[in-house]
Amino acid sequence: MSSSEFVQRARKIIRENPEMFSALEEYDRTRKLPKLSYKIRANFTLDAEILRQFRSYCKNRGMNMSRVLENHIREELKRK
Repeated sequence: MSSSEFVQRARKIIRENPEMFSALEEYDRTRKLPKLSYKIRANFTLDAEILRQFRSYCKNRGMNMSRVLENHIREELKRK
């Protein structure tokens, strides 16, 4: 790999993962590594039967309900 290819690849990685590099900068400055991912609780109103089915679906497949919802939201946001 040439040095220009390395630099291009490094810039791409930094563009795709800015939060990681910000965390590393913070660590370099303070010697404390901050959390990379912060989660917050959200409240939704859902149909009781749909929630029951979704809960059962996730439980039977060993899936985390929040993670499934996050993935669906990500996919929906990519469509914009």
